[in-house]
Amino acid sequence: MTALRPEVAEFDRDGRHEADTAVAENDGPGLVQLHESIATLLASRGQWRQAYQHLRSAFDLVYADQDDPPQVPEQLRREVDRLRREHAEAREQSLRDSLTDSYNRRYLDERLVDIVAARGSTAAGLAIALIDLDWFKQVNDTFGHLLGDRVLQRVVELLQEDLPEGGFCARYGGEEFVLVLPDTPASVAVEIAESARLRVERHAWASLAPGLRVTVSIGLAYEPPAGDSSTRPPVAPEQQLLRADSLLYTAKQSGRNAVAYRENGRVRLAGAASGRRGIAEPRVAGY
Repeated sequence: MTALRPEVAEFDRDGRHEADTAVAENDGPGLVQLHESIATLLASRGQWRQAYQHLRSAFDLVYADQDDPPQVPEQLRREVDRLRREHAEAREQSLRDSLTDSYNRRYLDERLVDIVAARGSTAAGLAIALIDLDWFKQVNDTFGHLLGDRVLQRVVELLQEDLPEGGFCARYGGEEFVLVLPDTPASVAVEIAESARLRVERHAWASLAPGLRVTVSIGLAYEPPAGDSSTRPPVAPEQQLLRADSLLYTAKQSGRNAVAYRENGRVRLAGAASGRRGIAEPRVAGY
């Protein structure tokens, strides 16, 4: 392929602009090379549709004198497919936590904005569970950071078991993780969070190191669906995470290894922890 000429070096967002002007004013074999050069540049920028259009234009010119319509060679189709896969894989990796392979904070922030914006079209609400490993510093201090990393990886595997469709786990930071449960009723969200807590508690941690025990505390915030007649604006993702963090504080201050949530205006603990006395109040006033 020839180098891209200066007069077609600038593109608008759709991959046209000066390139189309130059293509319209030239003909012959040079146009084929021009289309190919433009396609190469667009593909390097991830603009696959526009790149493909320029490649088709190049083949149209090559086969312009033939009666049969030009066909894109299978080799070229495979190459375009490969480039698309590589682009998609690179995008996916940019949204994953390198240690645990859960989604990262960037993905969490992006998805929550989309989910909150679409809350009016969901039949149920949005539940956000903020999860923190109990006494994790002691795990690192006692067993070492390498084993601590293995603990984080295993905890993520346990948290991601049996998530509903659309649900996902993201690393919030350090030893904190978030379960996002869109279109999930409040009672179901409590069951999911409590099941996740119980899986972590009952896991055979001693198989990693004798004497190792791991538990998690969870704060579960729930936002009901907007409803067709609701005029209340959606709660911002940051506010929902703040509410979950406040309930996580309650779970921690109420003995750890528990799921704290709010029901009918009262803060409660799920499962076996529900019988504990002296449940702490959330840090966020009025929530």
